[in-house]
Amino acid sequence: MDKGIPLDTSLASGRHPIVRLRAGEGLSAQRRRRQQVIDGLVEKVFAAAGGVVILFILLIFVFLAREGLQAFRTIDPMRFIGAMTENVITEQPEFTMTWQPVSEVPKYSLLPLMAGSALIAIPATLFSGLVGLACGIFLSEIASRRFREIVKPGMELLAGIPTVIIGFFILVSVASLVQDVFHATRRLNAFVGALGVSVVIIPTIATLVEDAMRAIPREIREGAYALGATRWETIRRVLVPSGMSGIAAALILGMGRALGETMIVLMVTGNAAVLTFDIFKSIRTMTATLAAELGEVAQGSEQYHALFLVGLVLFVFTFFLNMAAEIVISRMRRRLRL
Repeated sequence: MDKGIPLDTSLASGRHPIVRLRAGEGLSAQRRRRQQVIDGLVEKVFAAAGGVVILFILLIFVFLAREGLQAFRTIDPMRFIGAMTENVITEQPEFTMTWQPVSEVPKYSLLPLMAGSALIAIPATLFSGLVGLACGIFLSEIASRRFREIVKPGMELLAGIPTVIIGFFILVSVASLVQDVFHATRRLNAFVGALGVSVVIIPTIATLVEDAMRAIPREIREGAYALGATRWETIRRVLVPSGMSGIAAALILGMGRALGETMIVLMVTGNAAVLTFDIFKSIRTMTATLAAELGEVAQGSEQYHALFLVGLVLFVFTFFLNMAAEIVISRMRRRLRL
C-alpha cells in the first residue's frame, strides 16, 4: 500500500512557523487598520471640538454685536465720549465725561470705564510681572526638584482661591494700610484694586514664564557654561533673551486676565465712574459696570444696549490681547525649533 507523501501535521494545526508568520502578519495588518480607524475618529472628534469652540466665540461676538450696536440707534455716538450738562455750582454748561445712565440726563461716556480698566490692568501687570518673572525663573533654573514640588502646588492653590475671598481680604486689611502709607485721599482706589488683581495673575504669569524657560534647549545652557558664564550670567544674558517671546506672551495673557477680573475691582476700587488718571483715586472698570448694572436694567432700554456695547468693547480688547499672545508664542516656537 502506497502511503504517499507524509503529511506535515503542523501545517494543519497551524503550529508551523510559516503558518504562524502569515497569521501574525494578517493580525498585525488588522490591528494597524483598526488603529488607523481609531486615530481618524479621534482626529475628527478633536477637530469637531475645536470647531465648536470657534463657533461659540463667533456666537458670543454676534450676540454682543447685535445687542450692543443697537445703542447707536437711540443714543448719539458723541454721548459715548461725553455730554453737555449744567454745573450745579456755577450753573454754567460744561462738557462732562462720566457714566451715569440713571441720572436726570443719562450719561454714557465709555472713557471713564476704559481708563479705569487701564488703571487696574497696567499696574497689576507690572506688579505681577516682576514677581511672576522672578518666580518662574527661580522654579525653572535655581530651585531644587524637592523645593519645586512644594512651591508649585502652593501657586496652583493660590490660583484656585475664589477672587471674592481675595477681594474681601484686600478690602479689610490692605486698603487701610495703603491709605496710611501713601496718604491717599480715597481708601478704595485703583492702586488697591491693582494690588488685589496682581495676586490673582501672579500664578498665571509665573507658570507661563517657567514653561517658556523650560522650552529653551539644554544645549544653550551647556554652551554658556562651557564658555565660562556663571549661572546668573547665563540666566540674565542667555536664557531671558532666548525666552523673551514666551515672557512677553505671559505678560500679555496676564493683562488680559486683569482686564477680565470682576469681583476684586467691584469690591475695592470705589466704583466712581469719572475720568481720572490718578491711581490713588476711586475708579470704575468695564467689568464692574457690567456686574453691578446688567442684572437690574430693563431689557431693551438705552442702558441695556449701552451695557452690551461695553461688553463688546471689553470682548474686542481681550480678543486682540489673546491673539497677540498667540502670535508671540508661535514665533517663540518657530525660533526655538530653528
